[in-house]
Amino acid sequence: MIESLLVANRGEIARRIIRTAKRLGIRAIAVYSEADAHLPFVAEADEAVLIGPPNPAQSYRNTEAILAAAKSTGAQAIHPGYGFLSENAEFARTVESSGLIWVGPGADAITAMGDKINARNLMAAAGVPVAPGTTDPAADLDAAVTAAAGIGYPVMVKAAAGGGGMGMGVAVDEAALRTEYDKVRAFAERMFGDGSVLIERYFPRVRHVEVQILGLADGRVVALGERECSVQRRNQKLVEESPSPAVSPELRERFLAAAVRAGEAVGYRNAGTVECLLDPASDEFFFLEMNTRLQVEHPVTEYVYGVDLVEEQLRVASGLAPTFDPDALAPSGHAIEMRINAEDPKRFLPGPGVVKTWVEPTGDGVRVDSGYTEGNTVTPFYDSLMAKLIISGATRDEVIERARTAVAAFRIEGPKNNLPFFAELLENEEFLSGAYDTGIVSRMR
Repeated sequence: MIESLLVANRGEIARRIIRTAKRLGIRAIAVYSEADAHLPFVAEADEAVLIGPPNPAQSYRNTEAILAAAKSTGAQAIHPGYGFLSENAEFARTVESSGLIWVGPGADAITAMGDKINARNLMAAAGVPVAPGTTDPAADLDAAVTAAAGIGYPVMVKAAAGGGGMGMGVAVDEAALRTEYDKVRAFAERMFGDGSVLIERYFPRVRHVEVQILGLADGRVVALGERECSVQRRNQKLVEESPSPAVSPELRERFLAAAVRAGEAVGYRNAGTVECLLDPASDEFFFLEMNTRLQVEHPVTEYVYGVDLVEEQLRVASGLAPTFDPDALAPSGHAIEMRINAEDPKRFLPGPGVVKTWVEPTGDGVRVDSGYTEGNTVTPFYDSLMAKLIISGATRDEVIERARTAVAAFRIEGPKNNLPFFAELLENEEFLSGAYDTGIVSRMR
């Protein structure tokens, strides 16, 4: 097993990785920016290194500073968490060429799945269902218009290099496409340095369902069930649950088989997620993208499948067998995760500030993965995620009841937060029925 691990991230995910590392007797090393010096993950690490000012480009995306920290602390491996450098193939290659262990998929797999057009073409060749769409970037507006006419409106205009719900627009007709194409292309060039755009069929009433995969050290790829991620704002997730209330045993079997084929197609190792769109009217699903990293919502899978995914990541990176029997994976119980963000619960606009009160809920089936505590400052430099409230239980109804109690008991004063939204959601008839889709938040607002 790896003996020393540098966590190239911050906040709740750094704290969560450090927790597993220390449980396994692995020396945990944190890196932090000047803005994060007083956050819990820094104090909880065995060693911590300041790597730069608040700007992520000068700290958490500063590959030279992170590698220097690894060298100065004698780190054996680097875990990138999610975001920042987690899906940067060049960084993964540099880590390995420096003689360090990269706790994630190989750089070739990251490259293959990082471009949405290349990824969908690979998946189609592997027999994974893909939505009607372009097989090459729409080189210009005229090409986009021609492609959309062949696909049929409405269409989704997507940045080929995008991710995390960013770089997307919906066009219901040609006039809208002309506007959205220019917007998405400009955004993609600015944010990702790649203005390539693809056009896909847009499904107005769909569910967002993803499958957790794990590429094992022996070369096998296994699937650890699905997660429902349809409660979203601006194409970004707010709530995830497992199992999905929309997925029957027969549909689950098809989902998991397709996800395993996706991983096998790129020789996948370590943890990853195959994201899909599900048409609830027909039970047809289509590949959306693969996230070549640990997901924010991984805890719901951990509860339902009884595994520690960070531990499994470390075992794969160490060349060790998993803690579970790959041939006996089966879900048990139910879990829901709510992302507690520093944002207005109505318009979901960021609301950073000093945390004056922070009281976490406790009780059966209640877990809080937090990045902050009382006295900390939520700054505007990073994502607004403050904590994840994860509730587990024997049934979905039991989990929802526990979640109501936990949300009511969670007290945060200072930064704006979206706890009132979750209280509202947990009384919403559409959500309670389980028959919701990606439009649920817009219908609530």
